Amino acid sequence: MVVTGYLSAILIGAVVGLLGRLVLPGRQRIGVVATFVIGVGAAVLGTFVARMLNVAHGATVKVWALHWDWIVLALQVGFAVVGVALANMLTFTRLARGDEAPRKGASRSRAKG
Repeated sequence: MVVTGYLSAILIGAVVGLLGRLVLPGRQRIGVVATFVIGVGAAVLGTFVARMLNVAHGATVKVWALHWDWIVLALQVGFAVVGVALANMLTFTRLARGDEAPRKGASRSRAKG
């Protein structure tokens, strides 16, 4: 793979991650770096699955010098939505919501008093 291939993979990964966040409803509590990493992973996984299912060249659209396959993009964005949702679930805690941390023995002292 040449340098332009790596740069295009990074750019496509960032776009796929952004599209995954836009498609998922609600507020996501993950950062830009996590979105980028999820997007790159989803782009790679979506391309791999499309090639394994042999649908990689089914609906190619040509825009200027770019050839884009809508089926592969749909798979990539789908994987990005799942990745963003999982990352959001893993990083969301009661402390992030603003609730107080549970204290040891707090429930026992209320029950006695």
